[in-house]
Amino acid sequence: MSEKVVKRSEIYVVKTTMGQEMNVARMMESRVSARKIPIKAILVPEGVRGYIFVESPARHYVYESVEGIKHVKSILDGVVKPSEVEKYIVPKRIVDEISVGDTVEIVAGPFRGMQAKVVRVDKVKEEVVVELLEAAYTLPVTVRAPYLKKVKTG
Repeated sequence: MSEKVVKRSEIYVVKTTMGQEMNVARMMESRVSARKIPIKAILVPEGVRGYIFVESPARHYVYESVEGIKHVKSILDGVVKPSEVEKYIVPKRIVDEISVGDTVEIVAGPFRGMQAKVVRVDKVKEEVVVELLEAAYTLPVTVRAPYLKKVKTG
């Protein structure tokens, strides 16, 4: 009886021209699907410019997927630990970054574009009570946390 040995995949880093990460990832994706290259994931993190993370069983598959693509500069030596990439995969909740006294901008809803001061934060319900700074009188308004963008720490 022969048993099939499944090699665990590694995460490799592809260096690209800054601002061209999504274009390179799309070109890689089409090449991977057309040629049936065994690449499991292509990650373009929002906060990292000039780099793409690629999950593959071997480095030569990554070379094959980027060969001849214009904005690819190189494939970095070594592999990245999954724990280092995890911070880009798990989204941060905005409610965890906002605290009482912070100045926020409302980015959606009827008060969009207005700035406000945070009075209370309910992390369980993901709601924030704010006082509008541009209102004629103090008016506490409850806003969902995803509708806010932190402007200044209180």
